[in-house]
Amino acid sequence: MPRVPHSSPQTLRLFEALLADPPRWRYGYELSKETALASGTLYPILMRLSEQRLLETGWEPSDEPGRPPRHTYRLTADGIALAGQRVAAAASRQRPAPAARPRPAGGAA
Repeated sequence: MPRVPHSSPQTLRLFEALLADPPRWRYGYELSKETALASGTLYPILMRLSEQRLLETGWEPSDEPGRPPRHTYRLTADGIALAGQRVAAAASRQRPAPAARPRPAGGAA
């Protein structure tokens, strides 16, 4: 069975973090701390989602002189929709099925 795009555990963690406040611009370092994803995992996901137009990107100048501007990210409308679908699907797969109720002996229900 082929893998469903954008459903890796790492991408789902990123989606959950971004969905917590979709209109807010987020820094990669902030997302790395929040999701516990290493930069070598996080930034390729951010770049891929950006190339697929699921993320908006921008640059924010630093408040401190001599510091470079920081790259910021947030979900696009399509990104919000897809992220919501993927996170909901993953949550439904992780919910335990309701336990079957035992039938009474003797055939009476």
